[in-house]
Amino acid sequence: MLSAVIFDFDGIIVDTEPLHYRAFQQVLEPLGLGYSWDDYVAIYMGFDDRDAFREAFRVAGRSLDAGMLERLIAAKAAAFQALSGAVDPYPGVVELIRTLSDSLPVALCSGALRCDILPILQGLGLDRAFTVLVTADEVAASKPDPASYSLAVERLAATYPERGISPATCLAIEDTPAGIASAAGAGIPVLAVTNSYPATVLTGAVKIVDSLAALSLETLLPLV
Repeated sequence: MLSAVIFDFDGIIVDTEPLHYRAFQQVLEPLGLGYSWDDYVAIYMGFDDRDAFREAFRVAGRSLDAGMLERLIAAKAAAFQALSGAVDPYPGVVELIRTLSDSLPVALCSGALRCDILPILQGLGLDRAFTVLVTADEVAASKPDPASYSLAVERLAATYPERGISPATCLAIEDTPAGIASAAGAGIPVLAVTNSYPATVLTGAVKIVDSLAALSLETLLPLV
């Protein structure tokens, strides 16, 4: 029985990946560490900011200490917030979140920073829709590590002890191979959406759809 639905953010609720890419380049290009959009999609998309910067420095053979990493993350967050004034949601996702939240707990599990997420949720009228939010600020490892999804289930179970929430009774909604691996690694079935990647690489999901627009609680129930 489906007990909760856990949404990813970037690539599921809004298409902020081009904005993240541009923000990364604003920070990295002056350091001689910029990379192409194709590299972002193939390598960096799905990482949180920490691991994305670590990977860029690793590829270049350059060291990155904790203090510089902290400064880079802050600079990228400021660049992203300057770019994200008006972001449109994917078709049907706002309506689906509102519909589901009337019937069962809805959580958000993202590799983005909370300061990146909250203004966009507020702009979409979704700032009160999620009873649990897990962001990059709260876990030590980014997706595909299962830590963020495990924490989301732990918090859902603690918030709703009467619902018997467990990984197997939740459903994650994801758009990247890293996100699918993260949720599946935590024991959570995954519905994948082809917003960012073709269906051929979204292996490990129990179902793959092209859009959330036609979905409802009734269509999600059989997936768990």
